[in-house]
Formats: sequence, structure tokens, C-alpha cells
Amino acid sequence: MKLSVIIVNYNVRYFLEQTLLSVQKAATKLETEIFVVDNNSIDDSLAMVRERFPEVRIIANKDNPGFSIANNQAIRVSSGEYVLLLNPDTVVNEDTFEKCVQFMDQHSNAGGLGVKMIDGSGKFLPESKRGFPFPFVAFCKTFGLSKLFPKSKLFNRYHLGYLDKDKTHEIDVLSGAFMMLRKTCLDKVGLLDEAFFMYGEDIDLSYRIKKAGYKNYYFPETTIIHYKGESTKKGSLNYVKVFYNAMIIFAKKHFTGTKGSLFILMLQMAIYFRAFITLASNFSKKAMIPLVDILLISGGLFILKDFWANYYFKDPDYYNDSFLWFNIPLYTSIWFFSIFLSGGYDEYKSLRRPARGLFIGTIILAAIYGFLDLEFRSSRMLIVLGAFWSFITILLNRILLHFIKYKNFNIGKNIPSNLIIVGNDEEVKRTMGLLQDARVDKNIIGTVSSEKSFRTENHLGNFPQLNEIVRIYKINEIIFCSKDISSEKIMNSMTNLGGKIQYKILPEKSLSIIGSHSKNHSGELYTIDIEYKINRPINIRNKRIQNIGLSLLFLSFFIVLIFFVKNKIGFLKNIFLVLFNKKNWVGYHPSEEKLWKLPKLKPGVLNPTDAFDIELNDSNTIERLNFFYAKDFSPNEDLNIIWEGFNKLGK
Repeated sequence: MKLSVIIVNYNVRYFLEQTLLSVQKAATKLETEIFVVDNNSIDDSLAMVRERFPEVRIIANKDNPGFSIANNQAIRVSSGEYVLLLNPDTVVNEDTFEKCVQFMDQHSNAGGLGVKMIDGSGKFLPESKRGFPFPFVAFCKTFGLSKLFPKSKLFNRYHLGYLDKDKTHEIDVLSGAFMMLRKTCLDKVGLLDEAFFMYGEDIDLSYRIKKAGYKNYYFPETTIIHYKGESTKKGSLNYVKVFYNAMIIFAKKHFTGTKGSLFILMLQMAIYFRAFITLASNFSKKAMIPLVDILLISGGLFILKDFWANYYFKDPDYYNDSFLWFNIPLYTSIWFFSIFLSGGYDEYKSLRRPARGLFIGTIILAAIYGFLDLEFRSSRMLIVLGAFWSFITILLNRILLHFIKYKNFNIGKNIPSNLIIVGNDEEVKRTMGLLQDARVDKNIIGTVSSEKSFRTENHLGNFPQLNEIVRIYKINEIIFCSKDISSEKIMNSMTNLGGKIQYKILPEKSLSIIGSHSKNHSGELYTIDIEYKINRPINIRNKRIQNIGLSLLFLSFFIVLIFFVKNKIGFLKNIFLVLFNKKNWVGYHPSEEKLWKLPKLKPGVLNPTDAFDIELNDSNTIERLNFFYAKDFSPNEDLNIIWEGFNKLGK
């Protein structure tokens, strides 16, 4: 056996399918065995592999033991002269395996080989070639010096930015996304260190390979796509913690004495520094617009107070200090939370949601105004003026931010991307059918064929004319049919056209169109999947608010309500479990049948079957009720189930 390809998968079913299809094509000229080690995925990955790729050898773990352990499981039973550790969110070229194996055959001193990687937007990934994270190298990366001086041999040794990305080089560290390893080298240096759960194991193995006298090479004569973002969230605190803790494990293992202690101390400081940066960045992204809205509302009320005092009452001191410390915070809070509950901070492209929130908040303010003490009844006109001011300024703020980002005023309008499909007749029709079934709203400009003889009424030209077609028709998105267009041509096109265009690929015989425009975010997927309303942010939030509200209501009237509930102690216990977010008042019925992969919910006191007077035992029916509950969820349905099953609230 010449090559053993090992892919560790965890809940990336659609990307894994595309990876395996590309691996199949790349393996046609070599004697190759393929392993998929699944770390207890719950997304039907294994069922897909068994059905579509029966030749693949599967190792199915009952838990998630981590990247190193999973790879080692397959390495131990592999028989290839070379072992390739490959990520499940990659696409390899048709010639990748052949070229890499040929290079390894010609360089007996090569212990490992990495290739040129691009992300889903065609951008070169600098982690294709890396240096060891020695203390100064790690310092420059942690504190941003490597980004400030990307071509510097002094400051950017982490990504070896001074080396030409289009030339073969000896490097220090291979990327775990694509590591081709000589099996005899592994026999000598050992397998991946299982102390690393995720991250760092590629650095550690690369270090041991070089210490054993072998060389690691960067080989740009073939390119792969690495979508990234599928198994990690780089903007998360968990990523920061796991990544730098992996660096600490590496430092403790390979550095001793004062040098090692200083390195570990620096890495520990880096964890806190990067965590602070991550928190600040995430906070600014999520809180900036809400904070601006609060400032606009409260600032506007402060200005309007002086204006109305001078204009209407002819007395600049008409309003006392209570307006500042009571009325302004009260009005601002009600308008802000009304926008929040209306979903005005879930989708910034919508003008309707903040407008609806302001309208509802104004009605609430008008309703409670009469219940305020006379001292705090400033003027109903200030509520009207404040609402008008907030409406104008908040919507103008949304429009301005949209213009800064998108350079147009089409906020609130769902303007579909100009899309072309690159492929031949059969696959083009299949692509259009999938887009229609997945309800994807796109402006399909036409098709680009791979064959000169191919012609349809929507035909724009042939593949060599792609660059010109993109420019003439102002194309925003391209879907490549991989059955008709080779991976090499797809990757070359992505690199040449640049990152302003969204790229997606339809794998042969697949029902999913896959792409990812950023290495820091999860990929985009057009597939015939079901949308569960219970997954919408506004419904998640409203369900939680309803849970809290009902719990407080039940607690307030507990003495009365216990006469209507069978298990009194259980009812009281459930009130506090729901209040502290350990349970929902309504959730799924616990069922062993799993016909659908439903969104996760905390256990429910009640479930959809409690809305019926009869006892349901048929598992098929129960699963369907769970499915429709998630698919068509509404807070009113929860109230209906609670009303019908009220006497069971103590179970």
C-alpha cells in the first residue's frame, strides 16, 4: 500500500462528503486506503460515509477522545508507505496525492510534507508554512508584530512570511490540516502525542521529526482548499484557552530550565491578553449598536427636555432633577428592551424590527404614564417627541452603518446576489433544482460551460472566459459543479478572481452546495434541510422570557395553584428548576427513536403529548410531534400545552 489517508471527523457531514469525493479522485493513480475516524458525531456523518463511500474504513468512537488519539487509532492499523492526516473540511486536487508521493519518493530525507492551502475565498493561508513557536517567535505572534511586519525574517518567523509561497522550502512546522508523513519516520519518532486534545500536536510532531534528523517541506506544486472555521471558532474564548494551553504543553515538554519557565510564563500571560482582546472584540461587535441606540435615546431626551421647557413652558428650569435620574432611564430602558424583544438586535439589516420595538415601547410608556406619581409625570409630549427622535436617529444610524459596510442604501431589502453556475447541462440543471428546493433567493445570471460545444439560452460563455464574464455581469457568487470542472481549475479561478466573490462547490451526486468565504467563520451551505423555528434567536429569547415569567407567576400564586396540580412538591421544585434554566416548561418528549436531528433543548416539564387527553405510546407519533413542535414553534403553542397539561406540572 502506497498511501493511507486518515480523516478525523466531528459533525461536519457535508464538508466531509466533499472531502471524500476529492480524495476519491486524487487516489485513482495510487494504491490508497482511506480511513474516517468519527469522534461521536450526531449529524449522520457515519450513515453518509457507509452509504456513499463503502470502500472507506470507518473507526467509530463512542466519545470524542480528541484529534491526536483519533489519528493514532487509524495510523496503528494503516499499511501505507506514507500516511496523510487530512482535515474533513478540505478539497484536494486531482494530482495532489500523486505529486506529493512523487516528491517524498525523490527526497528520502523528508519526514513530512505540507502543501499550499487556500481558504474558501481563494486567499492563501499563511499557516501552510510555519516556524517553531520559540519564545521570541511566539511573542511576536501573540502581540501582533508578525501582522505588522508580515515579510520580516525577524518578526514573522511564525508564518515564515519572508519565504516565497510559490516555491518549495524546508520548513519547521507542518499544518495538521494536511500532513503527509513517512511511515518509517513515524515508527522512529512515535505517533501524535495524545496529551494534545486539539492544536499543538502538529507542532510537537514536526519538532520530533526534525530532531530525529528528517526534514519537513512546504510543497506549493499542488494546492488544496481548507475551509477552516468548521471545527473551531477562532473568535471564541475556548479557542484561545485550548490553543495557548497546547503551546504550554509543548513548552513544558521540549524546554527546560530558565528558558522553559520564561516561555511558559509568557504563554500564560498571552492567554489572558488574547482572552481580553477576544472579549473586547466580541463585546464591541455585539454591544456597539445597542450602546449607540441607548446614547441616542437618552441624549435625545436630555436635549428635548431643554427644548420643550423653553419652547412650551418658557422656563428653562421647568423640569427638576428627577427627570434626569428617573424619567430618562425609564423611557430609555422601555424603548431599548422593546427593540430587543422585537428582534431589533438580531438582524441589523432590518428597519422594521427596531421601528416595531419603538412603537410597542411608546404604547407601553403611554399606558404606564398615568400610574406614575405626579412628580414623575413630566409631559406626554416628551414621550411623543422622544419616540419621534428615537425613530429617526436609530433608523438613520442603521442606514449609515449599512452604507459604510455595503456602500449602498438598500437596507431592509433582500437583494439577491448575481450568481453564475459553472458546469455542463446535467449538473447545471441539478444545481438549479437544489437552489430551488433549498429556497435560496439568487439572481441567476446564466451558466458558464466547461465544453466549447455546450450551448443553452442562458449560456454566457466557456470556462476560459470566466474572468471576463465575472467583470461584465458584476458577478457576486459562483457555483462550480465539481463533476465537470476539476479541482485544480476551481482553485486557480478562486485565486485569480480574488476574495470579493463568494465561491461554492456542488460535489458530484451530492445534495449540498458548499462554500466558506472566511477562514474565521463557519461555512455556508445550501441544502435541502428543514428550518426549525425554535432555533431562531428571537424564539430562543422569547421562550426563555416566557419561562421566567411563568415561573414567577406560578410562584406568586403557588398557594392557589397547588390545588390544581397533582404533585405539589414536584411543582415547586420545577418552578425553581425552570427559573434557574435547568428545565423548560415545555420541551421534547423523551424518545428513543431519532428520525430527525432536532435542535437541542433543555428537558421539559411538559411535552407536546401533554396537549392530548389520551396517552400516546407510539414512538413514531411521538417523534413526529417533537418534530412539528420544533419546526412550527411559537410561544402560544407552549401556553396551550401548559393549559392542557396544567395538572401535570409537578411531574
